[in-house]
Amino acid sequence: MPAIKVLPELLVSQIAAGEVVERPAAALKELLENSLDAGAGEISVQLAGGGAKLIRVADDGRGIPRDEIALALARHATSKITSLEDLERVASLGFRGEALAAIAAVSRLTLTSRRDGDPHAWTVTAAGSNLSRAAPAALAAGTRLEVRDLYFNTPARRRFLKSEATEYAHCEEAFMRIALSRPETGFTLSHNGRAQWSLKPQPLRDRIGALLGDDFHAAALEVNEASSGLRLSGAIGLPAHARATREAQYFFVNGRHVRDKLSAHAIRQAYQDVLHHERHPAYVLFLEIGPAQVDVNVHPAKTEVRFRDARAVHQFIFHALNRTLAQSVAGATAATAAPAIAAPPGAGGSVALGLAEPAAFYETLFGARPAPQAALPDDADAPLGYALAQLAGIYVLAQNRHGLVIVDMHAAHERILYEKLKEALDEREIPMQPLLVPVTFAAAALDVATVEEHGEVLRAIGFDLAATSPASLIARGVPALLADADARALARDVLREIRECGASRALTERRDELLGTMACHAAVRANRKLTAPEMNALLREMEATERSGQCNHGRPTWHQVTLAELDKLFMRGR
Repeated sequence: MPAIKVLPELLVSQIAAGEVVERPAAALKELLENSLDAGAGEISVQLAGGGAKLIRVADDGRGIPRDEIALALARHATSKITSLEDLERVASLGFRGEALAAIAAVSRLTLTSRRDGDPHAWTVTAAGSNLSRAAPAALAAGTRLEVRDLYFNTPARRRFLKSEATEYAHCEEAFMRIALSRPETGFTLSHNGRAQWSLKPQPLRDRIGALLGDDFHAAALEVNEASSGLRLSGAIGLPAHARATREAQYFFVNGRHVRDKLSAHAIRQAYQDVLHHERHPAYVLFLEIGPAQVDVNVHPAKTEVRFRDARAVHQFIFHALNRTLAQSVAGATAATAAPAIAAPPGAGGSVALGLAEPAAFYETLFGARPAPQAALPDDADAPLGYALAQLAGIYVLAQNRHGLVIVDMHAAHERILYEKLKEALDEREIPMQPLLVPVTFAAAALDVATVEEHGEVLRAIGFDLAATSPASLIARGVPALLADADARALARDVLREIRECGASRALTERRDELLGTMACHAAVRANRKLTAPEMNALLREMEATERSGQCNHGRPTWHQVTLAELDKLFMRGR
C-alpha cells in the first residue's frame, strides 16, 4: 500500500482550482468581485478566445501595497477576514483567499497594482509554481490583472472547455450578473478586440433595461418591500411576458448573485396562479439581510447560501412578490405612444349595438349595478376601452386610445370570480345563496362520507349540502357568487378536491386550487351572448381586479393590438 504523503503546494492549488475556476467565466467572476471589493468605480474587461487565451480586468480601486502584492497570490491570504467571527458576518464578495492562488496555479498571471499616493505601480507574474519578485511598473491607479493561457499546465482540464463562442457566452453572463449587482459602477467589455458592452454608472432601473432589454424594462413591476430586517427590491416581469426558459432570472443576496432553491421556490409560488406551468418568470431581485443571518461559506464558488431562518425568508419573499403582482390589473400596461381615440358612441349606455340590458344577468356576473353616471368616464379611467362587439361567442372586442383590445371573456370572468372568492374567504367565509329549488343528485359513497365528515368546511366556502341516502346528496345552497353555476357539477368537483387533498389542506395550501375550480364553474361560458353594457361591465371589473391580466391557469385574459400594428398589417403609410 502506498505511503501517505503531503501533496506538493502546486498540486494542492491545482486541485482547488478545479472547484473555484471551473471555466474562464468563473475566473472572470472572481476578478470582478475583487475589483468591487476594492471600491472600484470603473471596471474594464478585455477577453480573447472566449477567456481561455486572455482575461484582463482593470479597475480604479484602492490598489495593493508593494509588500502585499506577492502575498495576494498566496493560498488563503486575504484582507477580508481575520477570524471565525468575521467569517460569520462577512459582507465582502470575496473572503476565502483562494481565487487568485487557484487562477495563478493554472495560468500565466500578471498582477499590477498602484496604491493612491504611491510614486508608481508594482507588478508580479506567476506561471504555475513560479512567482516573480515585485518589480516597478506603469499604471495610473488601481489594479490590473491579466490571465493568459488558462489551463496551460493542466491539459486534461483544458480539453473540457467548449467552443470559443460558448465560453464567451458564459463570460458575458458572468459580466452581466456583476454589472446588474452594481449599477453605480461603470463597466466595459470587449472580446477579441471588439467592444461588446459599455455601461455608465446609472440607476438600477436603467441598468436593468440596458442589460435585459427594452421589452423587460417596459413590462416590469418595481419591487420594494421591507419587514423584520429583510428588504427585497428590484423588478419582476409581468406574467404575460414570461419566457420559455429561466434565462432572465437574477437573484442577489447582499449584492452577491446566488442560485438558491429556497428563493426560487418562493418566487415560483408567488407566480403560481398567474403563470402558465410551462412558462418562467423574468426577474432581477435583491435581498438584503443581516450578514449574520446568512451563511455564504457553503461552496468555494460562493454561489450558494444558507439562511439561518429559511422559513421566514421564504415567506417574506413570497408575500412581497404576491403583493407586487396583486397590483397588476388588466389595462395597466397598455402602450402609451399611440394617438388618442374617443370612446365609441353608446359605450356607457344600453343603446350600443341596439341591444337591451338584462339586469338579472348583470347582477349575476358582477353584483348590484352602480347608479347611472351623468357623463361617460374618460379614457384614463377605462384603459381597456369600450366594447365594440363579441367575436365567435368567445372574445370581446373593445376600442381604446391605443387601438384594439381583445378579451377572452371566460378567462377574464374566471379571474374576477376567483379574486372575489379569495377576498370573501379571507374575511372568514363565503356568503351562501339558498336555492329556490334544492337539487338532489346521485353521489358516490365517498362523496356522501365527505359531506358528513366536513360539513363545517363546506359551509365556510358557501355550500349547504346534506345526504339524503347512502347514494344521494341534496344541495340546498351554493356560494352566492356562483349562484348561476350548475349546482351538481360544482358540488361534485368541490367534493373531489376536498376528498383528494383533505379538508385542512383544502383551506390552506390547496385553497387557491379549490377556489379556482369553483370560479371556473360559474364563469361566463363560450357562446353566451353579452350586451354592450355587459361587455363594458366586464372590462371595468377587469381594470379593478388584482392579477386580472391572467386567468387562474396563467393564460392571458386580454391582448392589445396597437394602431401602429394595424397600420403595418394593412401597409398604411407606405
